[in-house]
Amino acid sequence: MKTPSKPPLDSAGKLSSAGSRPAFPVQLNGVKSNSFAIKKVAVSASSSSAAGQNDLKKPFQPGASDGFGLDSAVRARMVRRLAEQGLHDAQVLAAMGAVQRHHFVDTALAGMAYEDTSLPIGFGQTISKPNVVARMLELLRHGLTDASGRLGRVLEIGTGCGYQAAVLSHLATEVYSMERLRGLHDKARENLRTLRLANVHLLFGDGMHGFAKGAPYAAIIAAAGGEAIPPAWTGQLAMGGRLVAPLQDASGAQALVVIDRTPQGIRQTLLEAVHFVPLKSGIG
Repeated sequence: MKTPSKPPLDSAGKLSSAGSRPAFPVQLNGVKSNSFAIKKVAVSASSSSAAGQNDLKKPFQPGASDGFGLDSAVRARMVRRLAEQGLHDAQVLAAMGAVQRHHFVDTALAGMAYEDTSLPIGFGQTISKPNVVARMLELLRHGLTDASGRLGRVLEIGTGCGYQAAVLSHLATEVYSMERLRGLHDKARENLRTLRLANVHLLFGDGMHGFAKGAPYAAIIAAAGGEAIPPAWTGQLAMGGRLVAPLQDASGAQALVVIDRTPQGIRQTLLEAVHFVPLKSGIG
């Protein structure tokens, strides 16, 4: 198999204008990835017209029609609740309002998809609460966006059902999402296939090692917490980049941690308590 060439990046981990994405599928730890890259369809959070990515620069308008049908009002209520809970990043709220969360959960749970609760997605895993997803994305975006208001290249550890990757697709130029469980990787691939997101690439492999071929990353986000941040993650973070992940203490309690890579070294900030599945190595 031909090894994908490493695309040129700038100092913030973003694709240079002359660069191209790596070829896929790729080989991760001896396991062939079923990554995909399919044509992007722009989704507006505030209009049913094909307004493209410019719509994500505007504040989300609760109750607006987005062409998705009856569930748009329900998503608008979810976004209003997020704003009431103190989440104010307009682009994060727009992205949350643009993605159909019920598309990523079992049909029997669709009626709960827009409640602020985590839901089972199989294989002992869950889809995170909307509030937690939005909070982590706000933290990730803080101070990292370029002139267009978007993040550069982002590495997501723990694809799960693919929901957060779909939201990230509206906020980042490139999303590389890794999942260690084959069943979830396949489920996310099916969930995302119909959305036709050209900037999302799914990787099957051990997230503890990150994805060195795509580094450096402007941002890294993890959906599982361990007692330490894997050195591979900080090593693959671009200068000026940011990492957001759960971190577990000796008692098993978890809290969000923000890690910034600065010219002076690694800066770590511990924030509020959270509850995520444990970070594990290997594939399954």
